Amino acid sequence: MNRKSKNIILEIIENRSMIKNLAKNDFKTKFAGAYLGIIWAFVQPVITVLIYWFVFDKAIGMRVHLRTELSLPYVLWLVSGIVPWFFFSDCVSAGTVALVEYNYLVKKVVFNIDILPVVKVISSIFVHVFFVVFTIVLFFLMGYLPDLYVLQAVYYSFGVLILALGIAYLTSAVSVFFPDVRQMVGIALQIGVWMTPIMWNLDDMKAKIPGPAMIILKCNPLYYIVMGYRESFIDKVWFWEHPGMTIYFWGFTLFMCLLGVTVFKRLKVHFADVL
Repeated sequence: MNRKSKNIILEIIENRSMIKNLAKNDFKTKFAGAYLGIIWAFVQPVITVLIYWFVFDKAIGMRVHLRTELSLPYVLWLVSGIVPWFFFSDCVSAGTVALVEYNYLVKKVVFNIDILPVVKVISSIFVHVFFVVFTIVLFFLMGYLPDLYVLQAVYYSFGVLILALGIAYLTSAVSVFFPDVRQMVGIALQIGVWMTPIMWNLDDMKAKIPGPAMIILKCNPLYYIVMGYRESFIDKVWFWEHPGMTIYFWGFTLFMCLLGVTVFKRLKVHFADVL
């Protein structure tokens, strides 16, 4: 870990109270003026899940082969995979525009702008916690009782948060100088939701996807997260039972954090002039 990364971590710790307050305010102001307020933060993901469930389960009749003998409704399989994607997508999207949205703070000499991407990512946690609880309740209502494996959702959520934060530092810094990055991030997320086995099962595609392509798909760090959520809720597998994938994910995440922080720090002195 280089000096720049250590400085960022210390700044986050020192400003944790400010980050908490700004994150709460950021979450509230997203829906300021709307009659239903923060309810809209939960409506869109729920509608998305319902659409995917209807199309893939009811219209297409898609079924997945589970690693266990457990017979599971498609909606549970879908929800357990799409919830972490919602969190990642929201963190990256919001983090990318952090400096632009808070440009008035960036121009203040006394304000520590290093915490702004963190504020955006933390702001996304509120909705994510709701949907993790929603997933647990949904499983419970359909007869699948939660157990200790479900606690791994905290570990995988932390993994998503750190990965998204590293990407947010990179994209937020670059987007100040190249606004097209914001559009590119949106397109990348649209592609990512289909390249990640969320609506479909990678194990079912082994006969159709050549070996090299299968390896590439598994190199997607979100594959580890989605797989982890499903193994926590469905297959009942601990994360340390995949040492290779775990090491790869955290190695990739650490690389993205170091890259993001390094680029952010180097471009930081020019943010106020450009904004």
